[in-house]
Amino acid sequence: MTEDNTYKDHSEYIEEAGRIVRARSKAAGRRLTYHVTTFGCQMNARDSEKLTGVLEACGYVHEDDESLADLVIFNTCTIRDNADQKLYGHLGSLVNVKRRREDMIIAVCGCLPQEKTAYDRIVNSYQFVDLIFGTHNLFDFPELLVKVLTRQDVKGRGHLISEIWEDTDRIVEDLPAKRNYSFKSGVNIMFGCNNYCSYCIVPYVRGRERSRSSSDIIAEIESLAADGVVEVMLLGQNVNSYGRGLDEDITFAGLLREVEKIDGIERIRFMTSHPKDLSDELIDVMAHSGKICRHIHLPLQSGSSRLLESMNRHYTKQQYIDLALRIRERIPDIAITTDLIIGYPGETEEDIEDTLDVIDKVRFDGAFTFIYSKRSGTKAASMPDQVPEDVARKNFATVLEKVQQVSCEQASMNEGKVMDVLVEEVNRQDSSLVTGRLSNNLTVHFPGDASLIGKIVPVKLAECKGFYYIGEKM
Repeated sequence: MTEDNTYKDHSEYIEEAGRIVRARSKAAGRRLTYHVTTFGCQMNARDSEKLTGVLEACGYVHEDDESLADLVIFNTCTIRDNADQKLYGHLGSLVNVKRRREDMIIAVCGCLPQEKTAYDRIVNSYQFVDLIFGTHNLFDFPELLVKVLTRQDVKGRGHLISEIWEDTDRIVEDLPAKRNYSFKSGVNIMFGCNNYCSYCIVPYVRGRERSRSSSDIIAEIESLAADGVVEVMLLGQNVNSYGRGLDEDITFAGLLREVEKIDGIERIRFMTSHPKDLSDELIDVMAHSGKICRHIHLPLQSGSSRLLESMNRHYTKQQYIDLALRIRERIPDIAITTDLIIGYPGETEEDIEDTLDVIDKVRFDGAFTFIYSKRSGTKAASMPDQVPEDVARKNFATVLEKVQQVSCEQASMNEGKVMDVLVEEVNRQDSSLVTGRLSNNLTVHFPGDASLIGKIVPVKLAECKGFYYIGEKM
């Protein structure tokens, strides 16, 4: 479906949906409830905050149990097959619930339905789904909500409300949002991806790159700071290419300089950085900054130059190593994390050795390590020499062991130091502790109470537990 260029103020639809929800709540003798389940990346998490903001503006209240909610939304990811299967598992568990409660509304949105095969499966195999929409028209959710609340023929196939745009150049960021944390927030700075890595479906479901204007981004962050936010995470599929195509002359490094000037913002994070676009200007800005966190996520995917070329990554093994070591030289306390794909078509033992060699040389502080997942519509899906699952799993175990060994060694280097921690929550296993994050993104648990949440406090890292620390407030 192509984009409808007729734009209406979403506030009108929120008001209309609110009237309907209030009337139904009165008839039911209780508030109508919602449940949002989010799969995937930080951008999806930010999108879910907007969905939640719209629902609460319309009068819905949150319900922890999806089977009890009046409206359930699954905000999906499609970068790996396990995310697809999680959605289908959730939908399958609601089949009988939906039969008992025909007035229950079930919606699927996000990246997955942008992919035609997945969309067809949802429509044909889960005919009780009421609403489907994609990433490109998320800002149409208030209007779609009105449509699904006022539809006819709720017992037949005619009830499905579906809107999937193939692409868009529109950026609308003024939906109400309910933040998961009062003191930190994600901020979308760009959407889409132009890289077309051979294994990745994201450019096909998120569309081409499009950046927000710096003035809009700064205004949003200033508003967040005024509302008590002290940490922002700038989000994009490849933040390093921010600014291309804008009328203004600005780079990602330039945007960071402007964000640094905002009073009240004490920490700045960002993800994700593509190695091919990471500039010396960005490294310099990070090195001199008192606000940009000492953490960079720099996806490697493979240590094999041969596979990197096949993946369309636009850098070699040695270029990646040189870049990472240059970052470490300029910013000695930086934590570098990465993504690794094991079992990519044609991968050999020699390729695995190359990956292990990069891990040794770069000394990753953490890595998201995955077995290659074939995605329909990508170039890699039709490549010969698909790696057998048992071989991929064996190599995965080898790489994971190496990553864990190195990252534990890296973390132990901070043991005994006093470092600042942004407290995020009361520890879920032990209520006498609070949990927070260092600038390098590692987790710390230390004695404290809820009064510390949202504050940045000095903590001695008394004991390193490999992937987290036990600390003492100073």
